[in-house]
Amino acid sequence: MKIEEAIQTTFKDERFKAMINLKYTANWMNTHQNKGLEEFGLTIPQYNILRILRGSKGMSLSVNTIRDRMVEKSPNTTRLMDKLIDKELIERTRCEKDRRVVYVMITEKGLDLLNEITIKLGDSSDFMRNITLEEASLMNELLDKIRS
Repeated sequence: MKIEEAIQTTFKDERFKAMINLKYTANWMNTHQNKGLEEFGLTIPQYNILRILRGSKGMSLSVNTIRDRMVEKSPNTTRLMDKLIDKELIERTRCEKDRRVVYVMITEKGLDLLNEITIKLGDSSDFMRNITLEEASLMNELLDKIRS
């Protein structure tokens, strides 16, 4: 569905339309992802933390590293991690040399949950199934250009 039809409006120019379209589409994706993750008792930021930790391939990461890698920056990363610890999806340890540094690692239970989510919901890239690899590449270039 075209953005004009979805929100029933017209736009002053293509740049403004693109900005609204980008925000609308990101919100649409978040809404669908939230619905899917509800069943597993996770929020998008918690899911993001688990995926970051899975990507570390068994290595623990500092809380600051995880915070830096998060797609949606969250001021309450520690609270999000506390909830994941309560669910036994991650483990936290303090650095012996510097007690201010905290390391986090995903547990087997966390890895199993991510696998279950992927089996049930598919990969996050499923949202992009209607565009070609070339279109995805162009989109990445344009999005990077917006942020530069």
